[in-house]
Amino acid sequence: MSTRTAPTPEPAHWEDQVRRARLRGEASRMWRLLGKCLAVSALLLFTLFPVYFMVVSAFSDSATSGTGALLPNDPSFDNFVYVLTEGNFTTYLLNSLAVAGITVGGACVLALLAAVAVARFKFKFRTSVLVMILIVQMVPLEALVIPLFIQVRDLQLLNTLIGLGIVYIALSLPLAVWMMRGFVAAVPKEVEEAAYIDGASWPVMFWKVLFPLVAPGLVATAIFSFIVAWNEFVLALTFMQQSDKYTVAVGLRQFFGQYANEWGHVMAASTIITIPVMVFFVLVQRYLAAGLVQGAVKG
Repeated sequence: MSTRTAPTPEPAHWEDQVRRARLRGEASRMWRLLGKCLAVSALLLFTLFPVYFMVVSAFSDSATSGTGALLPNDPSFDNFVYVLTEGNFTTYLLNSLAVAGITVGGACVLALLAAVAVARFKFKFRTSVLVMILIVQMVPLEALVIPLFIQVRDLQLLNTLIGLGIVYIALSLPLAVWMMRGFVAAVPKEVEEAAYIDGASWPVMFWKVLFPLVAPGLVATAIFSFIVAWNEFVLALTFMQQSDKYTVAVGLRQFFGQYANEWGHVMAASTIITIPVMVFFVLVQRYLAAGLVQGAVKG
């Protein structure tokens, strides 16, 4: 009894099938890549268009700054000159920089020390302290305005940049402590124990071992504290009762009138406000990346 075997296809037929499958795979990859490019482009357009419109309106004249033009008509620096001179915005910038510096420095130092305490030391009611810190962060800012105002007034710190900076430190600390606690807790205790065995004292171990490892968290805390101090409006308006003590958030409202708004001046002031934030992020981003690499090597 003879058996018949199916005829094998010609080699050229297999080559055509492989070629068509490869072409279909390449076409599928191209379509996926095109979809990703379109999604990223749409996201960038959605994110960057308000910034572009702000800059264009800042360089436009008063007649076209509020019309929604996509290109500046007769671009000039008149709006910036008016904001910095007649609008007294230079003083507001210096006030905001001073308050932000106080807030960032105080919040980073206190948050780091508090995080080390709650992450490394065992004491009574430690869990309760952490829960209370989180609960304080959930309290609305409007509910704290009057108590904070009374305390700042009793301390005779109204209309002072130091008083406003202390208030911002208090607002930044709850979340800053939680952030720093995570970074400190992630550092293995064996690293500290090895430093102790090598004869390092607590200050040496803290500065040369623990501090480099938690540096990324410290930078993240600095960013959060800076944003709080730079953008806050309600407390700055309440505590600063003299125009020469205003921050940029409060100074910006002078360009909004009861019946009309100076959009060219508003956009120019908004552009000026954005520049220090961008510079700060560029500076700390380098240290954040360096801290991450250094922490990975030492950990």
